[in-house]
Amino acid sequence: MKRNRFPKSARLLKTAEFDRVFQERTSASDGLIIVYAAHGTSEQLRIGLTVSRKCGNAVARNRWKRSLREAFRLTQHELPRHLDLVVLPQRGATPHVARLQKSLLKLAFHLSKKLSSKLSACGTDKEPRS
Repeated sequence: MKRNRFPKSARLLKTAEFDRVFQERTSASDGLIIVYAAHGTSEQLRIGLTVSRKCGNAVARNRWKRSLREAFRLTQHELPRHLDLVVLPQRGATPHVARLQKSLLKLAFHLSKKLSSKLSACGTDKEPRS
């Protein structure tokens, strides 16, 4: 039985970590969320949440954060490893954990493929130059 915990090691906490993910400029979205991704610096999948005032008042923003954390907690063992994700809700959408789980899975796998093709296109799988 897998443990569905959400430890501090699975979170992006520092501004520099968020900036690194945003600088990668690899994103995918659907009508519910926008997900930015970068190759992770650790072995573990990590997630960061950005919920702005455009999503509503404090009650609405906290509902979004709780729902996103719960969706991540339930699907983290199915998501690709070695990624850092930053998730933003779309304006006008409403948070439902079941929909967020499906969306997070779909977008994370899409971004994983996108990042791996980006690496192979850049030639980073070659030996480093001297």
